[in-house]
Amino acid sequence: MADGLTVGLTGTLERVVADEHCTVRGDYAVFSTPAMVSLLEEAADDTMRPYLAQGQDSVGVRVDVRHLAATPKGMRVKATATVREIDRRRVTFDVVIEDEVEKVGEATHDRFIIDGERYTERLKQKAAKV
Repeated sequence: MADGLTVGLTGTLERVVADEHCTVRGDYAVFSTPAMVSLLEEAADDTMRPYLAQGQDSVGVRVDVRHLAATPKGMRVKATATVREIDRRRVTFDVVIEDEVEKVGEATHDRFIIDGERYTERLKQKAAKV
C-alpha cells in the first residue's frame, strides 16, 4: 500500500439519478438501493485508489447499508466516504449518502486491497472450469 492512505481520509462522488439508477414506486421513479450501494462502493474505491501501490487494486467485501429516504429521478445524489479503520489490507469506510434535500442513506463498507495479477490469474483458472 502506498503512503498517505490514513484514517480520516475522505472522498466524494456525485451523480444525477437517471433511469438506470431507479426503481418505480407508485407514480415515481426513485433511486434504488442497489444503485446506492454501487455509488457508495465507487466513492470508497475512488477515495483509496490514488494510495494503492502499482499492481494493487481493491474489491468490496462487505456493505451494511441503511436506505433512509427516497430520491426522485433527476435529483443529484452524493456519497461521502471516510476511512474509519485500516487493518492490514482491509479498509473500512463510513459512508453518508445525501440528495439535494436530506441524508438518504448511510453505510459501513469494507474494501480489501488485492494483488491485481494474482486476482486475474485466479479468475482465469476459475473461468476455465466451466
